[in-house]
Amino acid sequence: MNLEEVVELIRGALGDLAKEITVRKGYVEVVVNPGDVVTAATKLKELGFDHVKSVTAVDYPKESRIRVTYHVSSYLRDDLARVIVGLSVDLSRENPVMDSLVGVWRSSEFQEREVYEFFGVVFKGHPDLRPLLLIPELAEKRVLRKDFIVREESIYEGVPHRYQ
Repeated sequence: MNLEEVVELIRGALGDLAKEITVRKGYVEVVVNPGDVVTAATKLKELGFDHVKSVTAVDYPKESRIRVTYHVSSYLRDDLARVIVGLSVDLSRENPVMDSLVGVWRSSEFQEREVYEFFGVVFKGHPDLRPLLLIPELAEKRVLRKDFIVREESIYEGVPHRYQ
């Protein structure tokens, strides 16, 4: 299945849920409203996109938003196995809250935790939303947001000395 066929397949399944569907650098990106993300994810899973490859976020401070993207693919459908779909939502930077997709794709559990600790995105309904990789004091700083300041190599603002 080529990318144009995948776009049509997704467009047919999501209908008006998709605010935007584009082909970018060899993958399909679908943007939906935060309130529609669980429904859109469920429909993508029904199409055969059965697992999450990654969950990531990009901070756009000048636009006061954070874009969260789930990269999904298929293990079970050979025609979709080489296709990656990015399911994206834009959240307010001041209060980045969205529904967790762990109930749709179990493989998103740890990756949502990473986005939580590095960007501060709260995933409602997540079974264990706590820092995964960082000490709690550092996770509170949201270190992958663009306004995080590193004073010098390996010394972070406001982290207790015992961790440095």
